Amino acid sequence: MSMEESRVIRDDGLELGEVRVDYRSDGLVEGDCPQAPLAIVLDWVEAAVARQAERGDVPEPTSMEVATVDVDGLPDVRTVLMRGIDAQGPQFFTNTDSSKGRQLRANPMVASVLTWPAMFRAIRFRGRAELLTQDEVTTYFRTRPWGSRVGAHASDQSRPAPDRAAIETAYRKWAERYPDTGEPGAVPVPAHWGGYRIVPDRVELWAGRRSRLHDRIVWERIRPGGLEDAGAWRRSRLQP
Repeated sequence: MSMEESRVIRDDGLELGEVRVDYRSDGLVEGDCPQAPLAIVLDWVEAAVARQAERGDVPEPTSMEVATVDVDGLPDVRTVLMRGIDAQGPQFFTNTDSSKGRQLRANPMVASVLTWPAMFRAIRFRGRAELLTQDEVTTYFRTRPWGSRVGAHASDQSRPAPDRAAIETAYRKWAERYPDTGEPGAVPVPAHWGGYRIVPDRVELWAGRRSRLHDRIVWERIRPGGLEDAGAWRRSRLQP
């Protein structure tokens, strides 16, 4: 029987109410949460990366959903890779002429979330996006594999493509222009390629618990300061 013949076609939707998991994380208690969020955020990110290395059940541990709004006020969301985090906030890189880049130019307010289902953990950030410096962008770009650097030139991100062949043709053109010499600087940074730092005004850690009585600890900004500055944040617990 072919895949086409065995396929079940439904026109009445799909009921998923019976798909349930009772979450069993270690939870979060106030005594384990510092007054400023940076230290515990770094601990959680490092724990996710380590778990993937040890168990392989946290694929892409730095994948991060980034939500923006367009000029009509409609929400948009996509997955990027968080490529750094420090006292100022998490960072990601992208084509700045993509839909996310155009939306951030018009409205820099942004929300993001890192989710690790196998660990029953998530971290949410909400704040504004700021462009990284050209030096920061160039330094990161040169760490990318050659193919990814070429791909940044080949992709007119978020724009329509006639078919897959057109994308492959563009890639081959740029690969011929910038062959793999082994030198990081041999492929220049495209003019349209850059990075953003999310400067949070709110950080939330979520830990799944049984019976949906999850732990939610939130840090809200009360004055200027980095994620390591205890005086800049007010910490509280939210209902699950």
